[in-house]
Amino acid sequence: MLTHNLGYPRIGSQRELKKASEKYWAGTLTQTELQATGGRLRQQHWLTQQAAGLDLVPCNDFSYYDQVLDMSLLVGAIPARYTPIIAQNREYTELDLYFAMARGYQRNRCAGSPAPWRSINP
Repeated sequence: MLTHNLGYPRIGSQRELKKASEKYWAGTLTQTELQATGGRLRQQHWLTQQAAGLDLVPCNDFSYYDQVLDMSLLVGAIPARYTPIIAQNREYTELDLYFAMARGYQRNRCAGSPAPWRSINP
């Protein structure tokens, strides 16, 4: 029988992803540094699961913020109100768009509305 799980907590044992994300939002960490933190965490998580004896280690279960938001960007489901973030500001990246959609944007753009999951939160 093969052993497998459906994913691994992405935040890190010392909340590294949370801390790195907050520094990125504050402008004290670069996008490259944030992505390096994500890469290190993914590798640590894979190795931890492998060392625990999993036969099938899951991949592509990492997200910087939200997996539904990841899928929205993957398929291009971006509300029109966020288009100016990239179009009008060349210094902004797709990661900035991603976090603007998740957390809001200071220039008259609000975050996407989180939908309550009725089957999970009665």
